[in-house]
Amino acid sequence: MTALTPDPLHSRATTSADAAVIDIGSNSVRMVLYRLEGRAVWTVFNEKVLAGLGRDLPNTGRLSEEGVLMALPALRRFAAVIEGVRPEHVFVAATAAVRDAEDGLEFCERVAAETGMHIRVLSGEEEAREAARGVLAGHPAAEGVAADMGGASLELIRLTDGEVGQGITLPLGPFALADGGDFDARKLRTKIDKRLKGKTADFKAPILHAVGGAWRSIAQLHMAMSDYPLQIVHQYAMTADDAREVARFVSRQSRASLDRTPGVSRRRAETLPYAALVLEALIERLELKSIEFSAWGLREGLLQDALSDEHRDSDPLIAGCAAWGARQGISPLLPGALQAWLEPVLPALPESFGTARDHALTTAACHLCDLGARLHPDHRVELVFDQVLRAPVPGQTHAERAFLACALNARYGGPSATPQPEVIDRLLDEGARRHAKALGQAIRLACDLSGRAPQLLAGARLSLKDKTLILTAADGYADMLLGEQTRRRLKNLADTLDLECGD
Repeated sequence: MTALTPDPLHSRATTSADAAVIDIGSNSVRMVLYRLEGRAVWTVFNEKVLAGLGRDLPNTGRLSEEGVLMALPALRRFAAVIEGVRPEHVFVAATAAVRDAEDGLEFCERVAAETGMHIRVLSGEEEAREAARGVLAGHPAAEGVAADMGGASLELIRLTDGEVGQGITLPLGPFALADGGDFDARKLRTKIDKRLKGKTADFKAPILHAVGGAWRSIAQLHMAMSDYPLQIVHQYAMTADDAREVARFVSRQSRASLDRTPGVSRRRAETLPYAALVLEALIERLELKSIEFSAWGLREGLLQDALSDEHRDSDPLIAGCAAWGARQGISPLLPGALQAWLEPVLPALPESFGTARDHALTTAACHLCDLGARLHPDHRVELVFDQVLRAPVPGQTHAERAFLACALNARYGGPSATPQPEVIDRLLDEGARRHAKALGQAIRLACDLSGRAPQLLAGARLSLKDKTLILTAADGYADMLLGEQTRRRLKNLADTLDLECGD
């Protein structure tokens, strides 16, 4: 019987550490606590205060007095939480408002005196770079331009071949555009155009990766307007025409109307129309074709310094699924053994996302193969499907989320319609649904015939010859492995792939 060795992905995923990032922005002051399991990043606590430190900066050159009064108690609380949690890594950074305010240094000294925390004030170049690193950490294949909008500034950064390129900081945050008067879209468009003039030639690209709370709110509005069934902002995409339409809708709304919009807070409603106008201008100036929203940005960029080079270079989807699946399953050896066992028949599966990406999704599915082990059997299918579809694991498009959810639905014997057909039908075509079903059925076959024991799985072999799917057992293993249930599982897989089956 084939000897098995530990899966290196599992070994890396079990190395864990805690980290905290405090982000003192022009609009929000936020603390996020993370659990790092190798390359897998889990948010375990997230708290913010919309202090608006940069609200008065254009008129006074100083931080907002009201904002300071809101920010200091929040920072004292954050310091107390960090003292209690004692994470291995702590990052405290401030961006445009503190950087540009004449009393920014005074604020930092006061924070240090009251909390013991020393703030790293990022330059515009550093802010742009960290935001872009965060985008790539959440989506390593991102290409085009990252655009991070804070309360006072907008950073544009080139993304090419997985690398952070040149960046620029512009005074195009909502607080930098507001003049204290009424919102006037026509005058603001003129101001935005002047500030973009001569600055965008090096940033033209088909895709914009939008970062920042205001733009996330725009994504959520578009989801509501289009009756989109999956409420996840990360890697949500829309065409430039759709983005222009929702941006114009926002810019035409009154403050009272935005205040009543579900999911938009009062303070977010204050900045949303400005963000919409900037997005509209970028679509024209950068000749964009599509907008993709990233829930990862500056904070996750800073977090990369807590990871080893090996972990930073690994696939976040596979790392996330490896760490997640390892906590639920019975054997750390099962995912690797399972993928090796499936290799001979993978060419029979339809192609859905390209060869390399299909292979990555197969790896991810194998790491999730035992996800339902600790769930109640009467609800296992629905719970696994929903968890996979909505997991806080980055590095996957919404269509890929749907694919993995369908695969795990089939792995646990769920109906072909899946628990949420309205989501799946919207995100996957028929070929991808068939591919996911076949992958899940193959995983189910392997897990059931072996009892999820990697050593026993090595006693059987699945192969493809002409148009026949063949399952054979090593000498002395046929009676143990090739029972009636196994033959039924093999027949289901063969039918999905339009193949004959034999043993």
